[in-house]
Amino acid sequence: MSDHNTTIQSISAQLWAMANELRGNMDAGEFKNYILAFMFYRYLSEHQEHYLETNKVIDIAEGQSVNDAYWAEAIGEAPVSYSADTTSDDLMDYREDISKSLGYAIDPGDTWASLLHRIKDKNMLPSDYQTLFDHFNANAALNSEAEQDFSGVFNDINLGDSRLGASTTARAKSLNAIVKMVDEINYIGEDGEDILGEIYEYLIGQFAASAGKKGGEFYTPHQVSKILARIVTQGADANQTGFSVYDPTMGSGSLLLTVGSELTGGHRPGAVKYYGQELNTTTYNLARMNLMMHGVSFNNMTLNNADTLERDWPDGPDAKGVDRPRSFDAVVANPPYSAKWDNAETKLKDPRFKDFGKLAPASKADFAFVLHSFYHLGQGGTMAIVLPHGVLFRGAAEAKIRKALIVDKNALDTVIGLPANLFYGTSIPTTILVLKRNRTTKDILFIDASKEFEKVKNQNRLTDAHIDKIIDTYTARQDVDKYAHLATREEIEENDYNLNIPRYVDTFEEEPPIDLDEVNRLLKQDDEEIAKLEEEINAQLRLLGVEV
Repeated sequence: MSDHNTTIQSISAQLWAMANELRGNMDAGEFKNYILAFMFYRYLSEHQEHYLETNKVIDIAEGQSVNDAYWAEAIGEAPVSYSADTTSDDLMDYREDISKSLGYAIDPGDTWASLLHRIKDKNMLPSDYQTLFDHFNANAALNSEAEQDFSGVFNDINLGDSRLGASTTARAKSLNAIVKMVDEINYIGEDGEDILGEIYEYLIGQFAASAGKKGGEFYTPHQVSKILARIVTQGADANQTGFSVYDPTMGSGSLLLTVGSELTGGHRPGAVKYYGQELNTTTYNLARMNLMMHGVSFNNMTLNNADTLERDWPDGPDAKGVDRPRSFDAVVANPPYSAKWDNAETKLKDPRFKDFGKLAPASKADFAFVLHSFYHLGQGGTMAIVLPHGVLFRGAAEAKIRKALIVDKNALDTVIGLPANLFYGTSIPTTILVLKRNRTTKDILFIDASKEFEKVKNQNRLTDAHIDKIIDTYTARQDVDKYAHLATREEIEENDYNLNIPRYVDTFEEEPPIDLDEVNRLLKQDDEEIAKLEEEINAQLRLLGVEV
């Protein structure tokens, strides 16, 4: 493990231990809304300070903090009580300047530094936190292009939750303790790099693990994300600007970020455009925070809080009813498995589904997510989606959709079988379907990676070596004994478009031949040894006067 990763895990583990002490009887999945939100607020505030200083928006006297200089120029006087209610005529000019560049603006009385001052002075109540967030939402509305990215992002902090404390004073004490804990994080690594985003990502994974089944609703294990990311970015131009990636069930946004990190040069501003949609509002807020804390500008992300299967992303038909779908260079997804959905017959008119003549069953929306994702895949793009194994062989409507994807669209490129128990909340084995447009061949690659994993406590885990083997096999597109098979269209037809992996990848291990002569020799030897032992025992018994 590198020193960089060791530093991140060390800091994160310390923070995790502190968080467990603070949360008391509150569920970890709910407590994450507090700790992650305050981490984000600190990030935004210090990011604003950096902007004010490096762009010389304010004059900073020698020995003066950025916060005090901001206060003096925006308010016209030095801070006394660091009150959030302090205002001035000049403050609006600063709000507009900052929000135009950053997409948000934090007033002098609401900055992280001012918040710490007020906590130190014992001048911070739960209602003051609400005022702070109300100010943030009001300032987010100043930039119409960024309002959707910032407005309401802190709405999941329940300041009145009795589990924070039975009284106002007790709740204030709990909230203040969380802020002080977050402030103790040293998020600059030994190499001088900002690692706050990586710490944030690590904590999301920890919260997902402790949340069990609910954790699977907002987090895809990083090893699985890496497989999808490496597949969909394969062959992408390293110098490309504006590579677009879309996740229709984005959860916390971790899968989107992994695609960006796998793309060579993905760290460059504007190199990747992130698009995502999430039904759960709390998780949607988590995704917004996660992307921005990894340095993604509001200009480079477009995220929606909506039901993907009910409301198409993101445009839908125009005023004349003509559908002009937005297409993406890559589509990745880990949707809820076999979820229920409204498959009303009217959806057959939906351009996402109408070409296939059938709708996914009401009790299993898996193929609805597949068709939605494929609909938005660009002509030269690649799509990778994680699903339960049932999509490979279930009959009725799903069989017809599966056949249409193979025959009519020639879209299915690869089927990858993963080990069981990789995901939080379910122990079932899963599969990755890789789809492409404009394929020039009709074969389908099957990879059976279900038996190759590392056991870590109660969870299975893929190592880098396992991931590399999957990707190398995917790239080579050749048979590998007991691991992969490149099936022809004729083989698929012979199996009636049933894609169950054991039909194509023979993993049967023959038992070694039995040498009967050797078995008989060993049996005879055993009989001789038994007879010898019996005679020795009988001899001892006779010496003792026992008749044998």
